[in-house]
Amino acid sequence: MIVRARAPLRLGLAGGGTDVAPYCDLHGGYVMNAAIDKYAHATIEAGDALVELHALDGGVQASCAPAALEVAPGPLQLLAGVYLRISRDFLGGERPPLRIRTWSDAPPGSGLGASSTLVVALVAAFAEYFALGLGEYEVAHLAYEVERQDLALAGGKQDQYAAAFGGFNFMEFHAGDRVIVNPLRIKDWVLAELEASLLLYFTGVSRESARIIDEQSRNAERGAAEALDAMHALKREAVQMKEALLRGDLRAFAATLQQGWEAKKRMASSISNPMIDALEATARAHGATATKVSGAGGGGFMMFACDPVDRIRLARALQGEGGRLLDFHFNPAGAVAWRVP
Repeated sequence: MIVRARAPLRLGLAGGGTDVAPYCDLHGGYVMNAAIDKYAHATIEAGDALVELHALDGGVQASCAPAALEVAPGPLQLLAGVYLRISRDFLGGERPPLRIRTWSDAPPGSGLGASSTLVVALVAAFAEYFALGLGEYEVAHLAYEVERQDLALAGGKQDQYAAAFGGFNFMEFHAGDRVIVNPLRIKDWVLAELEASLLLYFTGVSRESARIIDEQSRNAERGAAEALDAMHALKREAVQMKEALLRGDLRAFAATLQQGWEAKKRMASSISNPMIDALEATARAHGATATKVSGAGGGGFMMFACDPVDRIRLARALQGEGGRLLDFHFNPAGAVAWRVP
């Protein structure tokens, strides 16, 4: 039997960063995000006496006896981390021989939640393989615990829930790991207008989000006034973004997107840099009405909003800067797993 799974990547529209501890534990966080039709993928099948781990997009693989498997930093740590957690929590410590393979439509550090989405795809695949009966909240929470507790990787909570649920979601993050996902029913014409208005541009620079998130967390812990005020503003803007989307107010959407980016830059010094500032200036000169870096910042993908009639000239200007555009559509579906006889 072969089990495959995929989970959607996401665009962070507003409130990103307020899902990161300690801010969400102290103040509560709000995030508005949307899944897109790019995915992280996982495949599991029975192995021959060994556990085999393959990160196909990175060209990295390893194999060992199940009892000898340990987590080591690097491209395979997510695969090993999920395997060991499933073994501990659901299989009574049994470590079956398996062949586990993964790949993603976006690189780590892209700002689309690629690493967390890959963990969700892995959890969904294991849940199907062993018939664990996990729902979306359980899949997301387990993925979060593997990353943040078992592997001690810095980050927030929104990516796991966006990947598990799919669609447009207004998310609430509270103390004690309490998360509430509120799916939004966005009108079809609003979705179409958003897709016509948004450009997703890869800078060509993948960044390590952990360093940026660590700085952000330290600022929240020590109560740095500017960073804390910025996070409060991001939280308010997530509510404004939700209202703009539900009303179909695309001008308010663009204004809130830009306000969120300006606030986010105040959370940590490494969120923006001269390259990002130059790209934003170029985009503004060619019709962009709003800019936002997706994810923690520092590089990866940038989003630009524009009037659809300005889309072509904006796209040409951005392509002239050396990066590449990624065509996408919004995705109503969350993580899914299936069996191949």
